[in-house]
Amino acid sequence: MSTTRNSVGPQTRSVYRRRRLVVGLGLVAVLAIILLIIVRPGSGRGEPVAPATPIASAPATPSASATASSQPTPEPTAAAEGAPCTANNVQVEAITDAVNYEPGQLPQLSLSITNTGASSCTINAGTSRQVFTITSGNDVYWTSSDCQKDAADADVLLKPGVPISSAESVPWDRTRSAKNTCDLATRDAASAGGASYHLRVSVDGIESKTPKQFLLY
Repeated sequence: MSTTRNSVGPQTRSVYRRRRLVVGLGLVAVLAIILLIIVRPGSGRGEPVAPATPIASAPATPSASATASSQPTPEPTAAAEGAPCTANNVQVEAITDAVNYEPGQLPQLSLSITNTGASSCTINAGTSRQVFTITSGNDVYWTSSDCQKDAADADVLLKPGVPISSAESVPWDRTRSAKNTCDLATRDAASAGGASYHLRVSVDGIESKTPKQFLLY
């Protein structure tokens, strides 16, 4: 049996050109694939980006406090709102600025009024209706109305639970008073050396229930 073999030897020039062409096309294809991977068409690289549209904020809704009227409610007059105060719904308190007074130190007397009722009431709290009385035991030493000057009326509206106090204190000159002895030079000095005294007050006929005690030295 005979065997046939292809002859081996130099090829023609046309065969070599075809081979080089195939190799060149392969290289071009590989380069094209690499370029496509790097550039990635459609990614938008290099294209200008449109600015984002700002979101319009909703108009602020006025709050209840802004829409409500800020005008204060006018205070009713005493005559229009409150009935006359009585001893049942008013507490009067006697006040002194100290408990012990050294020689020459004058006690400063004042008072406070509190409406203990549920409704507002009116009271004449003027100096014409204020009376300060100082006693020692059963002896009345001094009364503010004995030689009072320039007394005036003053109607005041007392709201429940809101105390009011004297605008100015009343000094006691440490003497005995009487309606016929308004000259201080003719008055007798009150006893001192630790003597005990009590202050009682009344406003518009309503008296303090508890006296305020103090000592003179």
